[in-house]
Amino acid sequence: MKKDEILAKLAAGELKVEEASKLLAEAEPKRGSLYCKVSEKGAVSVYGLQRMPVTLYLEQCERLLEFAPELKKFIEEHNSELKRKER
Repeated sequence: MKKDEILAKLAAGELKVEEASKLLAEAEPKRGSLYCKVSEKGAVSVYGLQRMPVTLYLEQCERLLEFAPELKKFIEEHNSELKRKER
C-alpha cells in the first residue's frame, strides 16, 4: 500500500493511528522524496519538504486537502509573483 493510500484511509477513519504508523514505517522512504510518519502525539508529520518535518493534526490535514483546488488555482494565478527555492 502506498503512503498516500495509507493517509487517505487514516483521514477517512478506515485505519487507526497505530495501524497507519506501522504501515508507514514499512514503506521505506527514498532520500529526497516526501514521506509521512505518525508523530508521537498522533499527528501527521511530512518529511522532505524542508529541514524540519511539517506536522499537522488530522483535522488540519483534512482541511488542507479540501482546500487543495483553491491552493492550486491561487498558485496558477500568482505563478509569476511566486519564488521557487533552488535545490
